[in-house]
Amino acid sequence: MKAIGIILAGGKSERLRELTAIRATSAMPVGSCYRVIDFHLSCMASSGINKIAVITQYNSRSLHDHLSSSKWWDLGRKQGGLFVFSPFQNDSNLWFRGTADSIFQNIAFLKRSNEPYVVISSGNCIFKMDFNELIAYHAASKADITVLARETEGTELDVRDYGVLGLDDDQNITDFEEKPIETDRTVISLGMYVMPRLLLIKILENISAEGRYDFVNDVIIRYRKKLKINAFMFGGYWTPINSVPLYFKANMDFLRKDVRDALLADTPYIETKPKDEPPAKFNYLTETRNCLFGSGSILNGTALNSVIFRKVFTGENSFINNSIIMEGCYIGNNCRVEHVIMDKDVILSDGKNLIGTAEEPVIVKKGAVI
Repeated sequence: MKAIGIILAGGKSERLRELTAIRATSAMPVGSCYRVIDFHLSCMASSGINKIAVITQYNSRSLHDHLSSSKWWDLGRKQGGLFVFSPFQNDSNLWFRGTADSIFQNIAFLKRSNEPYVVISSGNCIFKMDFNELIAYHAASKADITVLARETEGTELDVRDYGVLGLDDDQNITDFEEKPIETDRTVISLGMYVMPRLLLIKILENISAEGRYDFVNDVIIRYRKKLKINAFMFGGYWTPINSVPLYFKANMDFLRKDVRDALLADTPYIETKPKDEPPAKFNYLTETRNCLFGSGSILNGTALNSVIFRKVFTGENSFINNSIIMEGCYIGNNCRVEHVIMDKDVILSDGKNLIGTAEEPVIVKKGAVI
C-alpha cells in the first residue's frame, strides 16, 4: 500500500552529553560505518516508501552533509525522493515548538502528496523492519492510528524512559503514560506510527489552532479515546540511542553475530553514504579479536571487543579494549584505551592511558588533543 514517510530527526538528547554537542542524535555514528538515520531511510525505501521527509532542527550540519546525496537509499528520483526540512525553510521563521509542530510547519509536504498513508518515525533508534507489515496491519484493523510497540519484559529496557501503553485484548490502546514515575505495565511505544494522510492533516490543523505542538501528548494521548488507536507488536532487534550507556551498548551489540545477522546479513540491506577509501590495513604483529573496522584505518598493536570507524590510526604496542573509536582518531604508541568513547579527530599522544568502566565509559570530545 502506498505511503509517504516522515523521519523526525530534529531532537537532541542531553543524556548523550558531549556526543550531541555537534550533531543531531539521528547523525550519531554506529557500527563502524553507519549513522542512526540510515536504518530509518533504508527500511522505508526498501518497503516501497519512495517519498520521505527528514525534519531536522538542532545541530543539523552533520546530518545535512550525510543526506547531501539521496541516491544511496534509492531516493534520487524524478517523482518522490528525499526531502530535508529545517525550521529556516518555512514561512513562519520559527523554530519547531514540538514534534507535531515540526510536521505542521511543513504541512505542504502532506498536502502535495497523494499517498493514502503516512509512516512517522522518530529517528533516534536502531532497528530493521518491513513497514509494509505495519501498514497492512493498520489497514486490516481499520484503526485511525497504529503505534509500533514492543514488550519489555525480559529485556534491559526501563519502561520509565518511554511511553507506556495499556492494551485491551484486541491490541487497542486504552491508556498511554509518557515516561511514568512508576508503572506495572510492560509494553512501550517505539515512537513510530502509521495513519491516513488526510486524518493527519486534519488533526495537525486542529491542534495547531489550539496552540498544541507535541505529537505524543497532543495527538496520541489526547485523541486516544476519540479515535481508534491500536498497537502493532514488534519482535525484532530495536534499541534507542538516547543516553551514553545505550549508545555504548548499541555499538557493542554490533559485535554480536546474531545482531549483525538480524540487521545487516539479509536483504533488504542497510545502506549508507559510502567513502572511497581502501580497506583497513593491519600491520605486522597487530592482534585483533571481536572488532569492527572502518575503511582507511591503519592498525598496529592490539584491539579487542571494539568498534573502530574509518581513517583511524593506532600506534605500536597500543591496547584498545571495549571502546568506540570514531573517524579520524590518532592513537599513539604505548597507549591503553579501555571503555572509552572517542569522538572524531581526537589525538592521543604516546604513552597515554584512558580507562573507564562499562557503566561509565570515558567520553573524549571531538578534536581533543591529549
